[in-house]
Amino acid sequence: MKLRKKLSSRKLWTALIGVIVGLAAAFGIEENDYAQIVGVVGSVVSVVSYIFGEASVDAAKKDTGGEP
Repeated sequence: MKLRKKLSSRKLWTALIGVIVGLAAAFGIEENDYAQIVGVVGSVVSVVSYIFGEASVDAAKKDTGGEP
């Protein structure tokens, strides 16, 4: 449960995006490639956050037997 909660943390994903973007800038990636990387990472983060968010809501419903 702790890992699931950590992976659904927006702070974690924001930090990871910051590291990826920083590394891309440090290695001199072209502007077009840079924009594509940011777009892909943003999309993946959105999907993963949604999945873990829904999983935690479903788990809370199961634990309480109804609405969280």
